[in-house]
Amino acid sequence: MLERDFQAKLIKEIKERLDDVIVMKNDANYIQGIPDLIVLGKDRWAALEVKKSDKAHHQPNQDWYVERMNSMSFARFVCPENKLEVLDELHRFFTG
Repeated sequence: MLERDFQAKLIKEIKERLDDVIVMKNDANYIQGIPDLIVLGKDRWAALEVKKSDKAHHQPNQDWYVERMNSMSFARFVCPENKLEVLDELHRFFTG
């Protein structure tokens, strides 16, 4: 599966699970390494870096941005192999 196809399905699943959030796609050309998606809900936000598999290459700075944003709020790498786990964590984060 291509990353863009997985990302489109992931966005749909996030909106189905959390109907009161806004999911925004970031411009990959603006700041290299910034996560692909920002999820906004009430007084919380999350950042998700989408990968087509858990073996997919990480671009420079992606690990740093995910770790930094996770220390601020919630951020994860998400791929088909960990999608359910991350969606469960995301749900708990926004509803907890």
